[in-house]
Amino acid sequence: MRCDLHVHTYHSGMCTVPGFRRVCRESYSEPRAVYEVLKQRGTDLVTVTDHDSIEAVESLSGQPGFFLSEEVTATSPSGTEVHVGVYDIHERDHIEIQRRRADLMSLIAYQNEHQLFFTVNHVYSSLTGPRTESDFALFARYFPGIEALNGQIPARCNQQATKLAARLGKVVVGGSDAHTLASLGQTYTKVSGAHDKNEFLRGLRRGQATVEGPSGSYWKLTTAACTLASEMMLENPWTLFLSPLIIGVPLVTLAHCVHELAFTYKWAVRTCVRRQPERARVKRWLEAQDYSEAGP
Repeated sequence: MRCDLHVHTYHSGMCTVPGFRRVCRESYSEPRAVYEVLKQRGTDLVTVTDHDSIEAVESLSGQPGFFLSEEVTATSPSGTEVHVGVYDIHERDHIEIQRRRADLMSLIAYQNEHQLFFTVNHVYSSLTGPRTESDFALFARYFPGIEALNGQIPARCNQQATKLAARLGKVVVGGSDAHTLASLGQTYTKVSGAHDKNEFLRGLRRGQATVEGPSGSYWKLTTAACTLASEMMLENPWTLFLSPLIIGVPLVTLAHCVHELAFTYKWAVRTCVRRQPERARVKRWLEAQDYSEAGP
């Protein structure tokens, strides 16, 4: 069975691009349209991972093969933001997750206590801002899974995430991270031999999953950005005066891709290439911490 484990809809809220936070959404995709496109493209199971929201469940509850998930914006002890994918949750989980997301260690403790499977998403991407060595130490010690294939970020970022997951013995997941309908279901997680949701998730937890599909690219990112801009103007006609800015989108996305690659190189050197020094630093850092609440 296969499932795209990173999907956004209209309910993911407003975008985080400075200057557009009040006018442009993260996605304009309606939940039912997302479900239908994913099924048409051959996914056996469907989930939605909106940013800190489960409102899509109102449209999709009861649909065959659907289960609820969420992408949580959490704050690490170092003060950085981390996107945490949490899968197969219920409304009561969402309420508690949102209450705890400002404290990553408290969030991890809850997820472990309730046996929720979770991952760190786009680990080698600058999308959530800076990283610290202590962040990677947390990923190594407390996260059962790593998103090793994200359909919106450069292949180099995903390659390094795959190496990190292999070195740490983590479960790998993959998803399109689609904010438009165009790339839905193209990148996904596959568990061979699974026949239903429970078997799929059980295989996922056991590390039996593989990830398949394309990574992101400059052209894919540019196309998605232009699509979102067009949908913004359709929803808010008064934003048409911003249309001349669209010609600058290719330059903005090019700069973003370059920054992503530089970010990946920086942290790949620290966490994958210089393996022994990094392991020693991580070990020393872990020994100096006291996060007993989260458990082993």
